[in-house]
Amino acid sequence: MPNFMFIYHGGKTPETPEEGEKVMAEWNAWYQSMGDKVVHGGGPAGPSKTVSAQGIAGDGGANPVSGLTLVEAADQAAACEMAKGCPMVQDGSGSVEVAEMIEM
Repeated sequence: MPNFMFIYHGGKTPETPEEGEKVMAEWNAWYQSMGDKVVHGGGPAGPSKTVSAQGIAGDGGANPVSGLTLVEAADQAAACEMAKGCPMVQDGSGSVEVAEMIEM
């Protein structure tokens, strides 16, 4: 079964410890709902830089990555259905880009 990258964009940093606990509980519940389909839990991303032939830009690009997860799914449609449960998608604060990892 193929693996897919969930590449997160957006989201928000919790403002209080209580909000942080709530957010972590939501993410943990989503991961548990996917069970053994989670290949690697990944995590949030820090500030990014974009490297190209023109040099290094420190702004992270137009839509910087905020984290990633690797999952196993039958196909991209199934992976997209899984991604719909992401807490950032559910609360409207972010999005999930879903891409298959091609075995070489």
